[in-house]
Amino acid sequence: MPTTNLIVTFQKFFYPILSGIGIPVNLFTFYMIRFRKCEMSETAIIYLSALAIVDCFYLLWVALLDLSLSFLLDHPFWHAYPWCGILTFLEYGSLFSSTWIVVVFTIERYLALRMTKVKMHFSHSKATVRIILSVVLLCHLVAIPDYWINGVTMFNYTTDGENITLPRCFYENTMFSTLVVWINTFISGGIPFTLIIVFNSLIGHHLTQASKMFTKEQQRIIKGVTTKGMVRRTILLLFTVSFTFVALCLPRFVTYCILRTAYNYPDFNRDDYNLSINVFGDIAIMLQNLNSTTNFLLYCMVSKGFRQELRNLLKPNTRAKELGSHFTQTTMKIFSVTGSKMHRSRDPVDVVLTKLARID
Repeated sequence: MPTTNLIVTFQKFFYPILSGIGIPVNLFTFYMIRFRKCEMSETAIIYLSALAIVDCFYLLWVALLDLSLSFLLDHPFWHAYPWCGILTFLEYGSLFSSTWIVVVFTIERYLALRMTKVKMHFSHSKATVRIILSVVLLCHLVAIPDYWINGVTMFNYTTDGENITLPRCFYENTMFSTLVVWINTFISGGIPFTLIIVFNSLIGHHLTQASKMFTKEQQRIIKGVTTKGMVRRTILLLFTVSFTFVALCLPRFVTYCILRTAYNYPDFNRDDYNLSINVFGDIAIMLQNLNSTTNFLLYCMVSKGFRQELRNLLKPNTRAKELGSHFTQTTMKIFSVTGSKMHRSRDPVDVVLTKLARID
């Protein structure tokens, strides 16, 4: 009983706080990536902006309307028809979209590294937007059968000595529902995890092999080139986001597979927290929902450009000082070049200094 009260009480606070913080943070992340210069490639900006928006919808449907209301209210609105099926459809649609945007971004980065023609085709912003829209549309089409995995049943309740009949949204324990849920499990878990690990490993292998072709001095020069540096930063962001996604969502995939196999019998009580599998199952769901709120912190840790733009946004004077310093240096260079033209000399040292000034 104490364990049950502890788990339920924790989730009553966890999901409202998660949705209350996660949705604004994702919207702020979208603003930072899309409208600030965070030193990301155009492709990365589009993919990560789409991921932030989709995560907002996931937190809205799952963390706020479903789980928060389930723990805070006795009878949420979505127990009635047709909201029971609509909310389930929206939850799985946003879950699939968030998952497969990460997968497609991973595959796109690998193809861009390996094939020049593919890179030229998919590096265009219009092509990237079409890909993301296609992914989101396809994910929601795949989620349509989830509308029928839950059913609405009328139940009698006693409140203040009066009997009332209210609808209740319950999982339909049928062959159709079982098949759809297993398919969902592998679409949102097993298949994406495998693809992310495989393609990230291939990207890492490709970069390792490519680095062996150059000396340390050549690698230092390459790292200084803007395009190459942007590619490396984009791949570092990709590694961080994708592996964090796997780490936080894999427990949900494992616990659900255990629940649907070892504990798949009619009398099993999912709300009995004296069983460790139920405790771990709820913790895994919390971790999966937490994944939709962590990207802002990941960008702050990994992306120097993101951190710099965040500082500029919070401290506008810093940006003004940087622009003033840059303007002063540029002005000094202009006057130094002008001065060298006015005072020409046949001294070889003056000639060399004049050329250096022109190069600067």
